[in-house]
Amino acid sequence: MTDFVLASLHHVLIFLLMAALAAELVMVRPGLAGALVGRISRIDGVYGALSLAVIVVGVSRLIWGAKGWEAYSGNVWFWHKMAAFLLVGLLSIAPTIRFTRWRKAAAVDPNYVVPDMEVRGVRRFMHAEAAIFLLIPIFAAAMARYGY
Repeated sequence: MTDFVLASLHHVLIFLLMAALAAELVMVRPGLAGALVGRISRIDGVYGALSLAVIVVGVSRLIWGAKGWEAYSGNVWFWHKMAAFLLVGLLSIAPTIRFTRWRKAAAVDPNYVVPDMEVRGVRRFMHAEAAIFLLIPIFAAAMARYGY
C-alpha cells in the first residue's frame, strides 16, 4: 500500500506542478500590471513548494517504494528524467527572480506595468521549462519499459 500511495501522490504532484507552470504562462503576458504581479509571485511560490514536494515524495519512493533504489539507479531513463527535472528547476530561477522584482516594484507603485521586453524574456525561459517538462513523462514511460 505504501508504494501505491507514494506513486499516486508523486503523479498528482507532478500534474499540479505542470498546472502551476501553465497558470504562470497564461498570466505572464504583455501589459502585465498591478495585482496580477502579486498573484503570479504567489503561484510561483506554490510552484516552488510543489517542486520540493515532488522531490521529497520521489526520494521516498526510492527508499520505501516497492522497486527500491537498485531498480532506478541503473536505469539510464531515470537519469534522463532527473536531468530534465533539474534543468526545469534551473530554468525556473530567472523567472522567479523577475517575479520577485516585479512584485516589489508593484508594491511601491500600484500603477507599475512590467516592461514588455522583460515579459518576453521571462516567457522564453518559461517556454523552455514547459518544453523540457514534457520530456519527463516520456522518460518515465521509457523507464517503465526499458529499465534494464
